Amino acid sequence: MDINEAYKQKLAAQLKEWSAQISLMEAKVENAEADLRIKRLDVINDLRAKQRVATEKLKELEKSSGDAWDQVKITAEKIWADLKDGIADAHAKFK
Repeated sequence: MDINEAYKQKLAAQLKEWSAQISLMEAKVENAEADLRIKRLDVINDLRAKQRVATEKLKELEKSSGDAWDQVKITAEKIWADLKDGIADAHAKFK
């Protein structure tokens, strides 16, 4: 396995873990009161949108090689950092 493949597998595993965390937050929202539920659903919808962007970037990364790989990787890292921060913020808000 080369380094690019290992990197893609790492990103895919992270994305899967974050998806589970977002799903758990969605389940918790169902028990919240109406006003709080609306606020939290906005956060979850934002996270799901970021997750979709990350998934698309991972697909793009899987198709890339050479110089294109490096450029897509840089963008992917920014997207992953944004999603990671969003999930951390959501966890703090949902406590």
